[in-house]
Amino acid sequence: MKYGEQEILDFDINSEENFWPNNHEKNYVIKIELPEFMAKCPRSGYPDFATIYLEYTPDKLVIELKALKIYINSFMFRHVSHENSINEIFDTLYNKLQPKWMKVIGDFKPRGNVHTVIEIDSSKM
Repeated sequence: MKYGEQEILDFDINSEENFWPNNHEKNYVIKIELPEFMAKCPRSGYPDFATIYLEYTPDKLVIELKALKIYINSFMFRHVSHENSINEIFDTLYNKLQPKWMKVIGDFKPRGNVHTVIEIDSSKM
């Protein structure tokens, strides 16, 4: 197994080292684009590709960017639906960061003539 594959398999998003203190009291928005998301269709096993957009207003914590990259890459080995993957990403990050506001969008590449966009916005919950 290659070292990158091993790092992804061993990765735990919940480790404290993946989250840093937010040193700023003002409200600001962090916008992150992750254009290489991949997971496997739970029915067929075919790969699904997406761009993930994460936006949040931090409170006490921010996520370390390498940790976020590895976390997103960990989905490539999993069989998970579009809806479940985006809900899991949102729930995991929202519960750990406890931001003032967060939005996650999964913009999936068309497959079989279907284009899916999943959006979860904490202000609408």
